[in-house]
Amino acid sequence: MRWRSSRQSSNIEDRRSSGGFGGSGGGGMKIGFLGTAAIVIVGWFLGINPLQMLGLIGGANTILGGLESNSPQTQVAPPRNDETTQFVRSILGETEDVWGSVFQQMGRRYRDPTVVLFNNETDSVCGYSSAATGPFYCPGDQKVYIDLGFFNELNSLGASGDFAQAYVIAHEIGHHVQNQLGITDKVSAMQERVSQTEANALSVAVELQADCYAGIWANKAQQHNNILESGDIEEAINAAASIGDDRLQRMSGRHVNPDNFTHGSSRQRAEWFQRGLQSGDLRKCDTFNSP
Repeated sequence: MRWRSSRQSSNIEDRRSSGGFGGSGGGGMKIGFLGTAAIVIVGWFLGINPLQMLGLIGGANTILGGLESNSPQTQVAPPRNDETTQFVRSILGETEDVWGSVFQQMGRRYRDPTVVLFNNETDSVCGYSSAATGPFYCPGDQKVYIDLGFFNELNSLGASGDFAQAYVIAHEIGHHVQNQLGITDKVSAMQERVSQTEANALSVAVELQADCYAGIWANKAQQHNNILESGDIEEAINAAASIGDDRLQRMSGRHVNPDNFTHGSSRQRAEWFQRGLQSGDLRKCDTFNSP
């Protein structure tokens, strides 16, 4: 991926530090991807939407904390300029340029989100978060939260490559786009009125649409800045497939049950990313009215 020539965004909040809440010395334990899978499994058994347990729906707290606004303040480390941080800044800059242009064409204004980098644990308007949460978007403060160690977890799943990482960031920014378009609030309201199975299906639609939006970003970033190199698209598709619900259920030793899906199957996630990539059109990303 050709990211080094991209504009680097300044909308980064670096909470990585050597101590205090949110730092590696703060007593937090990094659980990683398998810890996330364990939380999802608990949700399945309890009949609770795992997204609510992981704090991925606005206002929900994670199962590991549920800290309120009087929680200890995160210790903010001075911004770092290591290569991974530069990479995140570049991908974020690309998403800002793409979505700013798309919204302008719709006669709307795109409000840039902030990406929070943290180690092990941190706090947000959506509640306490640990590395086990994985990258997530909080609608309440319009911030994307990433423990960069998640990229190592992707590698362990066989989803390696810089564009696989870019896909993850673009997917989370896709949730910000949904929030800007009013989709997030509408879905949250609908989920409160339906059964758990139906709420899960709505969550799948939300996640697949974010995958489709990630594809739109890749389409337009390629048009604007020629960012793609050979093998990049395969990296993103592989990453999408690696974190499909069916694969995670099999990894946990459980029978694949689509009623418990909250993000979509591996095939669905890869297909919706490709749909956005091939079309570059928001209208092609209506996952709510698609079989």
